Amino acid sequence: MPFEVRKVEIKSVTDASGLAELIDDGVFAADDVIAVIGKTEGNGGVNDYTRILADQAFRGVLLDKGSRSEDEVKEIPMAWSGGCDGVITPHATVFARVPDDQGVDTDEKRLSVGIAMSDVLLPEDIGRPAMVEKVAEGVKRAMAEAGITDVADVHYVQTKTPLLVLETIQDAHRRGETVYTEDTLYSMDISNGTTGLGIAYALGEIDRVPDPEEIGKNHDLFSSVASCSSGVELDRAQIVVVGNAPGARSRYRVGHGVMKDAIDQDGIWDAIRSAGIELPERPHHSDLDGRLVNVFLKCEADPRGEVRGRRQLPLDDSDVHHHRQIKGAVGGVTAATVGDTAVFVSVAALHQGPLGGGPVAAIVRAD
Repeated sequence: MPFEVRKVEIKSVTDASGLAELIDDGVFAADDVIAVIGKTEGNGGVNDYTRILADQAFRGVLLDKGSRSEDEVKEIPMAWSGGCDGVITPHATVFARVPDDQGVDTDEKRLSVGIAMSDVLLPEDIGRPAMVEKVAEGVKRAMAEAGITDVADVHYVQTKTPLLVLETIQDAHRRGETVYTEDTLYSMDISNGTTGLGIAYALGEIDRVPDPEEIGKNHDLFSSVASCSSGVELDRAQIVVVGNAPGARSRYRVGHGVMKDAIDQDGIWDAIRSAGIELPERPHHSDLDGRLVNVFLKCEADPRGEVRGRRQLPLDDSDVHHHRQIKGAVGGVTAATVGDTAVFVSVAALHQGPLGGGPVAAIVRAD
């Protein structure tokens, strides 16, 4: 079946009216929604419950307007990234299957989506090779579901994984296990990074499961298509693989690029070109002609404390965490580049893109 991809604004913490309107207007059926990726307006930290509120609101609409059971709706991957610092607008990108007669006849590979849930990730798995292997296995299953056989056709892998909180740390200790870190906020970086390595291993971007001492340390190991988020609301990896597949017949294509640093606009344009939009040498957002659905980025404050030779201060700031500063900065760069503030910018990019930079994915209308 072809796929429909739409972006809706979230107008309040518990608003899912945009999803409801798409269903009511017949763009797709509630039962055909297979994944949601969104930004919520909380603090983006361990205790950001706006992710849970958005999750409940969107799943509630699917329950009210569809025929799937509550358990079935709970299985739909919804990756919520908290924190809309700077100019970022809360929003969600919805992926849905549509009837075959809504597809297009083309010989081009077009957008296809596959989803999977990993095996349960125990607290002691986070930051360790066991998590890499469990995520990699899930990515391969999601690729197969999407009908993608060539790893080069995978341009975006969005995941949501558990991080460590006091309760799960204590659970591991009671069972005689250790955890990678007892710093719950830092565990967000580690969960994301280890997941990124699992994606890289599944797609052949790295040729082995990293040694334990390399996880979080060897910055030469990374994925160029991974976008990994983590939170308190699950105990497995939710995996959404987005690529281009033969016979998909969707009206959309996806591509990817890499930002080399926090102000690398060329990395964003590379992703859009990769998705199939022809652009002039020095593009402007008006050249997009309304064809861009959304861009998805990962970013981090460069641990070397500089950007293009200029000193940077977020890592020395004791008042505002560097996650919020870099998210606001890259969100501003991205919004100015594409002419839209509803962009998906997520932090904690360990093992996702090069040091100080991050992957970029772009979904565009192909026709």
